[in-house]
Order: sequence, then structure tokens, then C-alpha cells
Amino acid sequence: MTGAVVWLTGLPASGKSTLARRLQARLAAAGRPAVLLDGDEVRAALVPAPGYDDAGRADFYETLARLAALLARQGQVALVAATAHRRAFRERARALAPRFVEVFLDVPEGTCAARDPKGLWARARAGVAPDLPGAGPAYERPEAPEVVAAGGEDDRAVEAILARLQISPPRGPR
Repeated sequence: MTGAVVWLTGLPASGKSTLARRLQARLAAAGRPAVLLDGDEVRAALVPAPGYDDAGRADFYETLARLAALLARQGQVALVAATAHRRAFRERARALAPRFVEVFLDVPEGTCAARDPKGLWARARAGVAPDLPGAGPAYERPEAPEVVAAGGEDDRAVEAILARLQISPPRGPR
């Protein structure tokens, strides 16, 4: 069984984790469990905690890309829900993975800021979180993602990702 890395990227609060969880559930229903590496959860698990400066982000995304590739080489589907605001971060992940699917959540900044479940956009606009990608450092949109999603609830994107992974829905009894 060939593993793969599915990297879900987009602005903060674009629905990356939501879409990853939906995809994880569909993969499990098809008999193909997947490992979800949510950027915030992985970052919280690392000791010492990586910083949000340029060097800290570069180290974090390198670690995340290597972890996802390790899982994929062991036959797992690694779902990575992480902004990775620089194309170079995602291209490095692509280079390390045996199979790679880049999923871009194409959600306008205003929609992300309105959702803002963690209060990140509000803090960025108040000057408290100047390092938020899209509000501070630029978010570099993917140039040729394999799948484009309209947000975390995009069922067409889930189907397109499953097709890319060549995973069929479960069949009923014969």
C-alpha cells in the first residue's frame, strides 16, 4: 500500500483542519485510516516549542514535512493541516514525500477573519500578533495545487482528493 502526504494549505482560519477531519473520516470509511498532523497540535507537542520567527517557522515546517514523509514511506496517508505560508515550505515537503497532494483552501481573507475561531485575525489587527501569515508575513498562494477547496465543508474537494489518492468508497455486500 503506497502512502502519501496530503498537505492542506491556506490562510489561517480557512478551514484546513475541518477539511482534513472530513477527509480523515472518509478515508476511514473506505478502510484506509489516515494520520492527521494538525499544525497547531504538532507545534504544541514539540519540545522545545518552535518559534514564529522566520527561523522557527522554517525549522517547524521542515520537521512537519519530514514527519509526514516518514509516515507516508511506511504506507500511511498523512494529512497535514498547516498554513506553510511560503511556497518553499510546501515544495520541500513535496520533495520529501513519496506521493504528494497539495490542497489549497482558497478562502478570502475577510471570510477567514470573520470566522476567526482562535481570535488570530483580531489579535493581528490589534497589533498583538504581527506574525500572522496573510496579516503580517505574506501568504504565498500555491501556483499549481492538485486540488482547490472553497473551505472546510467542500465535499467536491474531498472527492477530488480521494480520486487523487485512488481510494474508492467502500462497496456493499455482494
